[in-house]
Amino acid sequence: MKYESPKSTKEAAELLAKAKGTAKVLAGGTDLLVQMKSGLVEPDLVVDIKGIKATREIKKTDSGFRVGAAVSGAELRDHKALNKEWPGVVEAANLIGSDQVQGRCTMAGNLCNASPAADSVPALVAAKAKATVVGPKGRRTVPVEKIPTGPGKTSLKKGEIVESITLPKRPPRSGDAYLRFIPRTEMDIAVCSAGVSLTLDSKGTVKEARVALGAVAPTVLLVAKAAKAIEGTKLDDEALAKLAAACEAACSPIDDKRGTVEFRTEVAGVLARRAAKIAYERAGGK
Repeated sequence: MKYESPKSTKEAAELLAKAKGTAKVLAGGTDLLVQMKSGLVEPDLVVDIKGIKATREIKKTDSGFRVGAAVSGAELRDHKALNKEWPGVVEAANLIGSDQVQGRCTMAGNLCNASPAADSVPALVAAKAKATVVGPKGRRTVPVEKIPTGPGKTSLKKGEIVESITLPKRPPRSGDAYLRFIPRTEMDIAVCSAGVSLTLDSKGTVKEARVALGAVAPTVLLVAKAAKAIEGTKLDDEALAKLAAACEAACSPIDDKRGTVEFRTEVAGVLARRAAKIAYERAGGK
């Protein structure tokens, strides 16, 4: 196995593009190293991106926040401005693993690992986040929901790497939230999850919403009908019931030892309702 530590994203992309055999990107390593130790992956090349400045920064810009691909969950938690503007996203990222894991794990790694149960991804999808992808042919911007294509699979082409994730600037009276159900109280994989982001008008009516579900399909679902169910409302009981129904209708989960199809479907609706209420309160709704 060969190890490389490039100093630019362009150099990293070139190394990945020229690699013979299996090449893997190392950011936090909380997924990759476990896979390597268990024998699931035996890369011929590991490209460590932690030495690249663009992947290590959280930057506030006129258009929002740019979070580097190697920024850890602990660093997200400690960033006050990001917490204030996107509390649901930060909360979701901080549900990945233990305190020790938080010192290493990254949102970009969580996204590119492409697990349907990834905690940060529903919150990022609800937030309308975008990934900056750098490859041999330059860079492109991709909505985060377009990165995973199935369990363990992504739309990234050979030589492409996620450099950063951008969270848009929040309009006034906006809020977001993420909730999941797990069998244990901590450090478990989501049986199902929901992320909600919304913006209110001056009267407390939901002007715009996005609802995303995790662990109920091969990839995270953006449920447009669920968002429409609460837009134009003040999140009354009828609107919340329609939101839950739309979420349940969108689900196509699997049966496994951690949860049945029926359980995941029902709980997805419950979590979406609860997350919507939290997001509404954070946006200033009453």
